[in-house]
Parts: sequence; C-alpha cells; structure tokens
Amino acid sequence: MEFIAQNMAPIMFASLVIFLLIGYPVAFSLAANGLMFFFIGVMLSPYSGGSINLAWPLLHALPDNFYGTRVMSNDTLLAIPFFTFMGIVLERSGMAEDLLDTIGQLFGPIRGGLAYAVIFVGALLAATTGVVAASVIAMGLISLPIMLRYGYDRRLASGVIAASGTLAQIIPPSLVLIVLADQLGRSVGDMYAGALIPGLVLTGIYMFYILIMSIIRPNSMPALPLEARTLGHGVLSLLAALLLAVVVAYAAYRYLEPTHGDNADILGATVGVIVIYIVAIADQRLHINMMSKLAQQVVIVLIPPLALIFLVLGTIFLGIATPTEGGAMGSVGALIMAAAKGRLSLDVVKQALASTTRLSSFVLFILIGARVFSLTFYGVNGHVWVEHLLTSLPGGEVGFLIGVNMLVFVLAFFLDFFELAFIIVPLLAPAADKLGIDLIWFGVLLGVNMQTSFMHPPFGFALFYLRSVAARVPYLDRITGKQIAPVSTGQIYWGAVPFVLIQVIMIGLTIAFPQMVMRYKGAAVEPSTIDIKLPEMPALSPLGAPPADNGAAPAAPGTPDLSQPPNFGDTAPAKPAAPAPDLSKPPSFN
Repeated sequence: MEFIAQNMAPIMFASLVIFLLIGYPVAFSLAANGLMFFFIGVMLSPYSGGSINLAWPLLHALPDNFYGTRVMSNDTLLAIPFFTFMGIVLERSGMAEDLLDTIGQLFGPIRGGLAYAVIFVGALLAATTGVVAASVIAMGLISLPIMLRYGYDRRLASGVIAASGTLAQIIPPSLVLIVLADQLGRSVGDMYAGALIPGLVLTGIYMFYILIMSIIRPNSMPALPLEARTLGHGVLSLLAALLLAVVVAYAAYRYLEPTHGDNADILGATVGVIVIYIVAIADQRLHINMMSKLAQQVVIVLIPPLALIFLVLGTIFLGIATPTEGGAMGSVGALIMAAAKGRLSLDVVKQALASTTRLSSFVLFILIGARVFSLTFYGVNGHVWVEHLLTSLPGGEVGFLIGVNMLVFVLAFFLDFFELAFIIVPLLAPAADKLGIDLIWFGVLLGVNMQTSFMHPPFGFALFYLRSVAARVPYLDRITGKQIAPVSTGQIYWGAVPFVLIQVIMIGLTIAFPQMVMRYKGAAVEPSTIDIKLPEMPALSPLGAPPADNGAAPAAPGTPDLSQPPNFGDTAPAKPAAPAPDLSKPPSFN
C-alpha cells in the first residue's frame, strides 16, 4: 500500500496511456482516470508520507476550473471556432479550386510544376484556413486526379498533398498554436510571430525536395502538356504587372512617409496591390487585353486570399487586433469572398456552423477532461515527478529538448495534436521553464513535432483524409478518356514517409537555429544607447526656509495672495475689533 501511495503519479499516467491504447475516447479517459485516482488517492493518503495532498473538499474546485478562465471563460480559445468557421467557408467557396488551377497553369511548363503548385497553395490555404482537414480534402479532390492524369507517381502525389495540407498545423493562424499558447500561458500573437519563419522554411524544404526528385526521377513528375495549359503563356506580362505594383507601392510610400511614419511601407504596399487588382479586373471585364490571360487570372485569384491573410495576420502582428478579433474579421472576410463568387448559400453556412460546433465541442470536452485529470495529478505531486524526471535527463537543455521531442514523436503515432497539447504540454512546460527555455520557442518546436501526428503511417489523420477522397477503383478520366488506376493505401503511406523525415529535419533545424523563432521579440536593445531625459522641475527649498521664487515672473494683477486669509467679498459689514483686556486688574465675569 505504501509503495502504491508513494508512486501514485507514474501509476496514474500509465493507467491513462492504457485507457487511450484500448480505444476509449480521450475526454472520458481523462475524466475517468482523474475521478478514479482521486478516490484511490484520498483512501491511500495516510500511507503516502505526505506525497498525496487530496481530500474530498478539493472536489469543490472543479466547478471553478470549468467555469473559470481555464475553460468556459477562456478568451484565447474563443479564436478556435472563428478560424474553423473561416476555413470551412473558404473551402466551400471554391478558393482552393481556383488557386490550384491557376498556380498549376503558372508552374505547368516545368517538371514537377503541379507538385510546386500544390505546396504553394497548401501554404496559402494554411495561412487562410488553419484547418488541416479542409486543406487535405480540397487538394485531394482537385489536384490528385489532375496529377494522376498527367503521369505523376502515385506515392509522390499522395505525399505532396498530405504534407502540404499539414502546413496548416504550423503556419499561422494554426489552431494548434492557439491551444499551445493557452497551455503555455503565452500570447497567441507571439506564438504566431515565432512560428511564421519556421513554417515558411518548412515550405521551402518541401519545394527543395520536389526539385531534387525532379532531377533524380524526372519521369515521376512530368511537365503539363501544351494542350493542358489553357491560360497560355504570359509570364513576362505577369512580371510587368508586378513591376508596376512595386513602382506604385514605392511612390505611395514616399508620399505617405512624412505623415504616417513607420506604417507608410504597409500602406504603400496596400495601395500598390489595390491598383494592380483594379487594373486586372478592368482589363478582363473591358476586354482591353493589356495583360495576358495568365497574368489576369493570377492577379485576380491570388490577391483576395492574400488580402484575407493581411486582414487576419497583419492586424494581429501590427497589434491592431487580438487573435480572437482577427478570427472574427477573417470569418466575415470569408463570407464576403464566398458571396462574391456566388457560392454563399444557407446550406454552406449550415455546414460550416455544424462543423465548427462539432470541433469546438470536441476541444471543450477534452479540456474539461484534462482539468479533472490535472486536479488529481497535481494532488499526487505528479507535476513534481515529471519535472524531476525531465530535468534530470543528461545533456542539460539540449538533452531535455531531444528527449521531449522523441517522446512527443512517439506519442504522435497514437494521439491527435489536441490530445497531445492538453495532456502532455502542461506536464512539459514547468520543466522547460525551470531550465530557462523560452516557452514560445518551446511551443513552436512542439508544434512542428506535433505536425508529424498527421503524417505518421498508419494512424496519420491527413492520410485518412486523403484516403477518403482518393480513387479506390479504376475510373475513366473525363478529359483524356483513359482508364486511371486507383491509389492504394500502401502508396499513400509510403508517399508520406519522406515528408515525415523532412519534418524531423525541421525539428533539428529549429533546435539548432532558435533565432528563426526568437525574432518574435524584435531587435535587441543595447542598454548603453538608452538616453533617459526627465522634464525640468523647480528646485525645492530647504525645510523651514521660505519658498524660492526660482526666477518666477511676478504675479499678474488680480492674482490672489495665498499668504493671506481668503477674502470672500465685502457683502457683510465688518465687525468692530474687541477692546484689548487690562491684564493689571483682576478679571471681571460680569
């Protein structure tokens, strides 16, 4: 009994792992473990030697945990339904289809052009939707048949689509970054700023892998044939349009700099983008044909999602809006974009609201179960056990980071990123903080690692999403009329393996080059260059001395003399002065 009582924390954690492996729902596994071990802990408390601090009145803290700032009144988590709703509306609006078609035409003449287009569009969708399922399903439905039609290797095509969809995990406005910021007690805006560069670097590594594969295995990713390039040529026209936008943006910047200061560059860029967008719209509608058809389509299709990205992330990074407010503006912007394309209907709104409610409820129930579990786990000093276990790893900070990332990588085979964020991160954060590790850097590192939870064969959710939309039986292509072979589950799994390795490499790069994340703090300030100037103040007179005039100007006429009693006017007659008493005679009381 004493052994069980003094080792309650590891037993409780092992019991949770067993429940999850058996397949019980995560939220109920957490809550059931918490309540069961609370009862056991109260019974064994006398045998624990003071290591168990549980009593029945402690259960009264649960309502406060549920309705306090940790769950029901948590403003940070309010951003999750906003970004989920925005992503689903954008996916229903057909933005992904337009982007993939246009960018595919732009990159079509080069080998692997469709793969580049999928990665590029995946990054754009990640920066607008933040929802992995929406990105993977949309690109799987649209781009996978096109890639198979033109002879792409099935494993490569599957891996590119699944990996590009998971960029929504790390590129802001990612849902997992919101949860990580909440669990680490840090600002969501700082987490977004810290994750931006690693997300872009990971996108670049994906593209570099496609470049290497196009050289090593050129037949696995052929260029689009000439008849498939319906938008024709026009890259020079697109470059000329971009040059015009840059010139207009610079001219606007020079004009606005004297009055708007540091914000003039952003305002100038906004003016340049608006001008080139209006020119492209007018050129297309009025049939002026000043720009090529390809240039028109690229400008018209790309600028609305880029504007939405600025509306959401730009306002957050500039400090104009909080993440919750940015998500609300993004939701409104998504509705406007869907309405502009004529694809906003009551059914679309109903589907988006239903999916948003489902995901938000899923997160809320896991968080409630996590609060029940943590109440008991902290009562049996589980946080102290985890902290001692992690801080005693050899290698100090580096050894801790390697050990933690190996643990998260293995757990990602079995757990979803929400489950990892709510169960594991609260146990890891105190040890990281004690070792002096910046928690924003730590959170981004875990976010990159948790991204592998979507790609791990055979449990990766991105692989399941792609499997649900990929062809299972042979079919006739509607363009070429040829029979296309299906995509097997094994091909999807093997296609994901190289991208899982790339994500592991990205974890190492984030550890080796922390400045990719630490830039969120801005430029370092040299204390020796700080010049503090205080306003001039009048000198104070010594105690007991009359106040010094300090060279003050003489009082203006009519200024009251504050050294005399106040005079409230002569409206009442003055009383005559009383006669002075004669102190040489005895006093008279008559």
